Amino acid sequence: MSRLSIPSFDASPTASRPLLDAVNGQLGTVPNLFRLIGTSPAVLEGFLAYAGALGKTLDLQTRNRIALVTAQANGCDYCLSAHSYLGANLAKLDEAEMAANRRGHSQDAKADAALAFAKKVVETKGKVSDADLAAVKLAGFSDAQVVEIVANVVVNVFTNLLNNVAATDIDFPVVRAQAA
Repeated sequence: MSRLSIPSFDASPTASRPLLDAVNGQLGTVPNLFRLIGTSPAVLEGFLAYAGALGKTLDLQTRNRIALVTAQANGCDYCLSAHSYLGANLAKLDEAEMAANRRGHSQDAKADAALAFAKKVVETKGKVSDADLAAVKLAGFSDAQVVEIVANVVVNVFTNLLNNVAATDIDFPVVRAQAA
């Protein structure tokens, strides 16, 4: 059971309801994470704006891969469950690819470099080496795309930490971090 309250839509703050309606329109449901964030309308608004802007960066598969490696590194079962489901059903990643992603790798060479870099960003709290930065750039990522990789790590760290604090009830097929 979640350690922070996750209100129903009707019990959510009035200011959060239009935003939660938009989530429902996009996903066909309002996952527990969004209703949890919606307990603070300001945080929900900021989160959705940031996540929406990041939807214009990189590609869907790379963003989902980054979400998987970040969730694994932070031990977030909720986010691993959500992004395993989204990875399979939206990003069309297969099980072997997602297992590799969780370890910071990919079957695709360019994606592999992005994930190795994203994993280093999490593990070093951003204090990556010159060699780490050179490797991701050598794989073909521009300076702007390096910024986008870091930004995608950041949005996922927020949800990882929030879900770990809250012990959010998982409303996706369950995937556990220790199973990597």
